[in-house]
Amino acid sequence: MIYKVCILLAISSTVFCDEIKNDEGVLVFTKDNFRTGVKDNEFVLVEFYAPWCGHCKSLAPEYIKAAKKLADQESAIKLAKVDATEETELAEEHGVKGYPTLKFFRNGSPIDYSGGRTADEIVSWLLKKTGPVAAVLASVDDAKGFIDASTVAVVGFFKDNSSTAAKNFLAVANAVDDYPFGITSTDDVFSEYSVDGETVVLFKKFDEGRADLEGEITEKNIKKFVTSQSLPLVVDFNHETAQKIFGGEIKSHLLMFLSQQDGHIDKYLEGAREIAKEFREQVLFVSINSDEEDHQRIIEFFGMKKDEIPAMRLIRLEEDMAKYKPQKPELTKDNIKSFVQDFIDGKLKQHLLSQDLPQDWDSSPVKVLVSSNFDEIAFNKDKDVLVEFYAPWCGHCKQLAPIYDQLGEKFRDSDTVVIAKMDATANELEHTKITSFPTLTLYTKGENKVIQYNGERTLEGLSKFLESGGEDGQAAPDEAEEEDEDDDLPRKDEL
Repeated sequence: MIYKVCILLAISSTVFCDEIKNDEGVLVFTKDNFRTGVKDNEFVLVEFYAPWCGHCKSLAPEYIKAAKKLADQESAIKLAKVDATEETELAEEHGVKGYPTLKFFRNGSPIDYSGGRTADEIVSWLLKKTGPVAAVLASVDDAKGFIDASTVAVVGFFKDNSSTAAKNFLAVANAVDDYPFGITSTDDVFSEYSVDGETVVLFKKFDEGRADLEGEITEKNIKKFVTSQSLPLVVDFNHETAQKIFGGEIKSHLLMFLSQQDGHIDKYLEGAREIAKEFREQVLFVSINSDEEDHQRIIEFFGMKKDEIPAMRLIRLEEDMAKYKPQKPELTKDNIKSFVQDFIDGKLKQHLLSQDLPQDWDSSPVKVLVSSNFDEIAFNKDKDVLVEFYAPWCGHCKQLAPIYDQLGEKFRDSDTVVIAKMDATANELEHTKITSFPTLTLYTKGENKVIQYNGERTLEGLSKFLESGGEDGQAAPDEAEEEDEDDDLPRKDEL
């Protein structure tokens, strides 16, 4: 179907028409029809995309499904898309800096989209923004239709919708956009779903099919209940689930690295689901398909090799990510359970990556450091020690390498200066966390002051830094972590 956008030019009394194409239910906007398209439709969600973008390709089928669901509901909400690589002016006008970027227009006024990337999540978010936060379920048919329409649906059962518990429920419904919320006070609906008294029930088309809230009906309890029960017992890590995994209430995760090609999914997943039930609101179980090219950096981040898979690790997300490795690598139910229980009981020690110390680590002008010899060399009170924390895949590190080698050669015969480097992707330190590459840090003689370099990455700049005892070229306290041109570690949503 093609929508005609007609612009009447009063001066010439001539009508010009531009066609808005419809691609499988999604309107195609260009610079010529964009303004009229968003103004002629009260509600429009617009995706700014790039044809080559992997995240955009993953979103595309879900976006089309969402458009169809809205059309089937005879909703006034429209979905549209803009090829931002073609319509660069439009993208710049709307502050598009990454792909996909989604903007929701209400009567022509935009707000940022903050919902999920599945069809259900997109529709739920849009309905929340254009209607009541919770649908009123006045009959059994209303309730069945509401529950059947989504993979996850949350229903509040309250005889009095003005009660404190009901108000807490509606507050959470207003705050959580990813899932549809319904509310009922009808006796027949209570009876149909065997509910006695006030409660919240989450209906889902996976795992147990239903979960009932236990404990007090407070905002905190409802939100934690919804975020934990709305995810599968074992969540498959991908572009769509990353936001929920890392943005959820549960900050401790068991990561299972499995190869689908080698049959690990069928062999281990069911047993893991059984264990996951016991730790549901304490530890989130996540499966990562090691066959996916996008997941190779994650495997490297945990210092694993392909031949170690199947494998598991535990992580705790706080200000710094803490990682834990099991003593026994097998993914048996007993081993998974004991590993998670020991973690909860505080019996596990953090796992820090470390390489073996090369025999020739000090044979070159630039000394090679690993976790085991770092403190001995870097904190030598008789010497100024400059350390480059690098990553083998980092482009900026590769550019710096010949300059750093020259620096090592310049100070080769010095009795008071050491030039060193450490692969920070394969070696970790309890006292130092590296967030971007390359990071250049001077450990001074005497007091062992730690000074980060923030000057030009030239032989002259680095030499002055060393010769001035770290005064010339050091980073100001608020600049030490602002070097936006460096290569960062994988973000939490990439892990």
